[in-house]
This record gives sequence, C-alpha cells and structure tokens, in this order.
Amino acid sequence: MTIACVVAAVDGSPESLRAVDWAADDAFRRGLGLRLVHACLWERYEQETLDDSELAPERKAVQEILDSAGERAVKRRPGVPVETELLAEDVLSALLGLQRHSPLLVLGTRGHGGFPGLLLGSVALRVTARAAYPVVVVRGEGAPAEPGHRRVVLGVGPHDVSAAVDLAVEEAVAGHADLELVHAWHPDVDLSGMSVLMDVGAASDRARSLLNAVRLPDLGDTEVEVRRKAEQARPAPALLRAAAGADLLVVGAHRRRGHPGLQLGSVNHAMLHHAPCPVAVVPTL
Repeated sequence: MTIACVVAAVDGSPESLRAVDWAADDAFRRGLGLRLVHACLWERYEQETLDDSELAPERKAVQEILDSAGERAVKRRPGVPVETELLAEDVLSALLGLQRHSPLLVLGTRGHGGFPGLLLGSVALRVTARAAYPVVVVRGEGAPAEPGHRRVVLGVGPHDVSAAVDLAVEEAVAGHADLELVHAWHPDVDLSGMSVLMDVGAASDRARSLLNAVRLPDLGDTEVEVRRKAEQARPAPALLRAAAGADLLVVGAHRRRGHPGLQLGSVNHAMLHHAPCPVAVVPTL
C-alpha cells in the first residue's frame, strides 16, 4: 500500500486535536510529512456576496485553528514536516478529494457541531464509509503502550483483506508492535434431520485455514511477532475483545463497484462506535 502523506482534519475540537497527535506520531514513525486540513464551504461561495472586511473574522478564526494545530504537531514531533491547508469545499467533498494525495487520513470521533450523545460524528462516518483510501478514526482514551508492549490487531473476514494486511503490517513495523490476526467463526448447523447438529470441528478447521492463508509481506529482521487467533464467537464481540489494550485495530471495508452509498458493514459500524482504541478502515474491492 502506497501512502504518500499523513493527513489530519482539524476544526479546533478536542477530538480533532487528539487526531493531530496521533497523525503526528504516525507521520514520525513512517518518515512522512503531515498535512493539516480544514474545510470551509463559505470561502468559495460567500466571497461573491461579502467583502473582505466581512470575511476577515472568519478567515482569521480558521487560520488560528490551523496555526494552533500546526504548532501542536511541531511541538509533539519536531522533525516532521508540517503543512496546513484551507480547503474551499464542503467537508465531505474536501476530504474525499484528498485521494489525489494518496493519504492516510486521521479523524477525531466527532468535531464541533456534533452532538455529545453520539458515539461517532456524521462526518467521520460518511468519510470512512466512502473514502477510497485508508481512514483512521482516533478512539480510546488510554496512553500509547510502552515500547515492547505494542500491538496491532487485524480483523480477518470472508472478503479479500490484502489491502488491510498491508496497512496493518506497515503500522506494526513502524511502531515496533506485534501483529495479531483475528477471525471469528460459528459452528456448522445441520438441519437435515430431526434434531439440530452443531459441527464444530469442520468450522474450526476452516477458520484456521482461512487465517493461515492470509499472506504477509516479508517481515525480514523486524521485531514484529505475528499471532493468528481463530475464536468461536460473533465477529464484533471478538474484535472488541481483541482490541482491548491494542494500539490500533485494522479492518477492511468491502467496496462494491458502482455503489455510491455508504459501504460499511455492521461489524465495521460496531468497531467505529465502540472500539477501545483507534480504528483504521481500509477499502477493499
């Protein structure tokens, strides 16, 4: 997977500032630049009806948001090149348009204008459901694990997960973390007779075969330890348990060609709303 830069969307909210911190750390680990963006639709359309003196306060406020986020990132990771950019579009169009930069986009769980009772903001949900590039939603409140105790979890489902594998491996290598592949499975049910028969053995064997079939790139002499875990459980609870204490949970989002709507399954929804750590959603075809 080619990621050319790390991008964080900022609006001054505490959640977006946590996203800036995570993005700065990730850019440092990857040896990439960090781009901080803020989208303002009025910058494009209202300048035809408002003069500069009327727009000045809004422009100043936005610039202060970007400058403050940039200073925060530089202070956190002094060696990371940081750029700021004001995008003159609505938020959704602006963030989806970042595809041209081959980014890893980092979002807070919600920003200004979100309702406190919601677990995930509408912007984060819509971008994650439609983006053609990886998106990380920064969830969880705990401090990062100490070196030597870091862990990246990859959810393995029935669809092709090669793109998600690439990102999970990159994050594990860059963060000197262990990589844990998790797949949840159910026993086969035979309804052909008078009673219900549960065939655990065959389903368990298939689950282990599926995990073993996931091909990882050559890890060389890295310190990454790989574990593969097949658990008899429903997918969402199994991943939530695995994500406890993890630095990152990576899941794939199967994209259907020609389907313009939201494309997130129930498991991904559950992870984005309830995971105890940051969640990376990687589009797959």
